[in-house]
Amino acid sequence: MTNPTAAMLVIGDEILSGRTRDSNMHHLAGELTRHGIILQEARMIADDHETIVAAVNTLRGTHDHLFTSGGIGPTHDDITADAIAAAFGVTIDIRDDARALLATHYARSGQELNAARLRMARIPEGARLIENPVSTAPGFSLGNTHVMAGVPNVFQAMLAGLLPNLTGGAPLLSQSLRVERGEGDVAAPLGALAQEFPDLSFGSYPFNRNGAHGTNLVVRGTDAPRLEAAMLALCALFPDGMT
Repeated sequence: MTNPTAAMLVIGDEILSGRTRDSNMHHLAGELTRHGIILQEARMIADDHETIVAAVNTLRGTHDHLFTSGGIGPTHDDITADAIAAAFGVTIDIRDDARALLATHYARSGQELNAARLRMARIPEGARLIENPVSTAPGFSLGNTHVMAGVPNVFQAMLAGLLPNLTGGAPLLSQSLRVERGEGDVAAPLGALAQEFPDLSFGSYPFNRNGAHGTNLVVRGTDAPRLEAAMLALCALFPDGMT
């Protein structure tokens, strides 16, 4: 079985301006790895309607899943839901079940469900709600596109509820070997080994810490015995390495 693939759109001017550091892509990558979904592409884009529509239509057509973060809050620049509706060619309006969730939440907290907060109940036609156990305002899935909040703890909670409903593949496994040699020294033997194991992914990541420099060699794949065989071969190539 081939593992499903995914892409991510991180949406928000605050990310591109440097005001906010994104952590959602890092979290998503780790969770998808454990679920057996391969994150192949991630983009950061501005709060611009046409840019979001174009990116959504490109990525949802080339991957099994598209995950988005950001732009579904109560302010005027939260335009992601409208852009998703436009990308799919469907209408968008306040939905009764989403309104009911917000009404209960704000009544409990003693706050008014005003027009701004009601914007978070606008859901594209045909979408399925994604539960938000942190602040109630839901995300949604439309087709293979999963639209979630940008606030990290809300994004993480939404993803935790969503992932069990998505079909994954074999978990992606990895092992690493640390060698105190530069990439130029390890490139040739590592490349030759990669050709012997075309079903696995080999990577090299240089480091320089506390005066020591070298390379972390990482092998990834879904077949545990093959991964183990590759690591044994790698350790034979670099017997001074540390796992």
